[in-house]
Parts: sequence; structure tokens; C-alpha cells
Amino acid sequence: MTNNHKKEKEEKKPQAQIEEEAVQEKLITLKEEEYNRLKEEVLKSQDHQERLLRMQADFDNARKRMEKQFQDFTKYANEGIISELLGILDDLERTTQNAENKSANLETFLKGIEMILAHLYEMLKKHGIKPIEVEGRPFDPHTSEALMQVDSELPEHTVVEELQKGYFLNDRVIRTAKVKVAKKDSDNQNELKS
Repeated sequence: MTNNHKKEKEEKKPQAQIEEEAVQEKLITLKEEEYNRLKEEVLKSQDHQERLLRMQADFDNARKRMEKQFQDFTKYANEGIISELLGILDDLERTTQNAENKSANLETFLKGIEMILAHLYEMLKKHGIKPIEVEGRPFDPHTSEALMQVDSELPEHTVVEELQKGYFLNDRVIRTAKVKVAKKDSDNQNELKS
């Protein structure tokens, strides 16, 4: 047979037969010891693969569990403070009912409101909220917002009046104080120039 005739015959072979012949050509022989070692390596590899898949599944489960816990935490994080506020709300409702029924005089009504305010301030303090002390102190733009300047005998840039309280939550400003700030009295400045 010529080479061309061999090539034509090979081209007419089915694909499965060609692959089988290729596999037979790559057939190698091993010592039994080497074959057993390779089998052990395959088993170890399969074991490692299974452990990896289990670890990935455990990790995914842990991640999902942590996400759910975080969602629950954010959903119910304020439960304690809200419970305390509900107690204050109850006190306010009782006080307004007493005032509507005219069973209490003005002095008793005011004492009830003062007690509720004290309860509220105590609750806020317990949770790390405290007022910012600004009146009579130098203006600090980190803790205060100047809404207006007024002529005053106080040194320039001193807080003259607090229009709205500011508050800290622990060491962080959560609301700046709204204030009036002193400026030089224009009459005094004119007298100094003469």
C-alpha cells in the first residue's frame, strides 16, 4: 500500500475508532507499587475536594446566618430605648388627660410636666446623650451654628444666647446648638475712634 492509500483509509475510519487507537498508543505500564501510590493520591484528592465543598457550604451558611443576625439587629436595635420612650409617652398621656378633665390645677400640671422632662433627660443621659454647654463661651463652629450676631458688652464671638440646644452622643455632636453670637458694639467702636 502506498502512503496516499493509507491516508485515505484512515480518513474513512470512524472518529471513535481513531480516538481508541490514540488511547492505545498512549498506554503505559506501571509497577504495582506506583499504581497503588497513584490510587492513594486520587483518593486523597477526592477527599480534599469533598472537604473543600463542605467548607464552602459551611462558609455560605455562616455568611447567610450572619446577614440574618445583622438584619435582625438593625431591625430591633432601638427596642430598649423605644420601650423607655413608651413609658414617658404614657406619663404624658396621663398628664394631658388630667388637664383635660380639669382635675389638676396649673401647679400640679406643671409639676407633672417637670417630672416627665426629668425622666426623659435621665433616660437620654443613660444612653450617652448630653447637652452642649455654649452660653457665655467662645463660639465653636464644631458644636454651634450662629444664626445671628448681636451687639453686646461680651467679648466678640462669644455666645450670647442659645436659641436651640445642641447635643452630644458620647463624644460625637448629633445636633449643633443654634445660637446668637456677640459682635462689637458699634457705638463703642465709634467712641474708640474719636
